[in-house]
Amino acid sequence: MAILSNFLKAVTWWNGSTIGTALYTKRKGQKVGEDSQGNVFYQLGDGARRWVIYNGEVEASRIDPDWHGWLHHTYDAPPTDKPLAHKPWEKPHQENLTGTPLAYAPAGSIRRPEPRPRQDYEAWQPE
Repeated sequence: MAILSNFLKAVTWWNGSTIGTALYTKRKGQKVGEDSQGNVFYQLGDGARRWVIYNGEVEASRIDPDWHGWLHHTYDAPPTDKPLAHKPWEKPHQENLTGTPLAYAPAGSIRRPEPRPRQDYEAWQPE
């Protein structure tokens, strides 16, 4: 099983970092920090290039908003050096759950475990 996972890592980008990315990161990457998901963030020495090595599934919505801003050069300092101020009403970050069993399903949705019958609609019947 380990051989298969190493092979998949070598030839696909969605199963983690490829061999090329891992070698580049090892040679030139300077570790900046980690987010709450366990994703590790790197940059070149001058900070011109920034990237992330995902912990698990490669899904962009798994990156915390603070780190997203740093990756896209919105903030110069990483959240480890200069944490952003958060409002008391802010909810904790949650990845995009669309297409998963945990996705939001409104009342009456057929995706609910026990959908209730529709009461706001009466089917048309020809006479």
